[in-house]
Amino acid sequence: MEEQLLLRAKNGEQEAFSQLVEMHLKTVEKFAFQIGVLPTDIDDVTQEVFLKVYRFIHKHDRGKFTTWLYSVTMNVVRDFYRKEQQMKRKTVEFQRYAEKQTYIEDYFDEDSKELHAMIQKLDERYRIPIILHYFHGLQYQEIADVLEVTEGAIKTRMLRAKQKLKAEYEKEGVQL
Repeated sequence: MEEQLLLRAKNGEQEAFSQLVEMHLKTVEKFAFQIGVLPTDIDDVTQEVFLKVYRFIHKHDRGKFTTWLYSVTMNVVRDFYRKEQQMKRKTVEFQRYAEKQTYIEDYFDEDSKELHAMIQKLDERYRIPIILHYFHGLQYQEIADVLEVTEGAIKTRMLRAKQKLKAEYEKEGVQL
């Protein structure tokens, strides 16, 4: 029966593949746990195993399917934890780097930092057009296309955003 399911799955029959997954799901989960996969990662590893099986089922051409399935599972587990270790290293490196300097401190003077903070306080509907226009050079019609609104709506939002920023600056005691 397994051989017939395998042959049908290789021919693209989704129901046969689903039956193979159902038949071997517990085997993959149990094996993954037994070779050291953390209980919190078993679902992710199992899903990745069956994605690989789906993508490469046509390459299984001899031997027992379960033997190949164990091999795929071991490779997925190795890759999973290798990627996890890389992410941990990158996170540690990033944290060390972030402690030394931040993006805003490296690239903005005090006035720019203040403007950035005020822009960030704006509602998204005003903040996004301001950023796209002044910092990315988009024209009003391009912004309208990005946000899927009319150019008139962008003009209104830009006017209101400028008014809000001006009011915030005046509240801070800065004359424009």
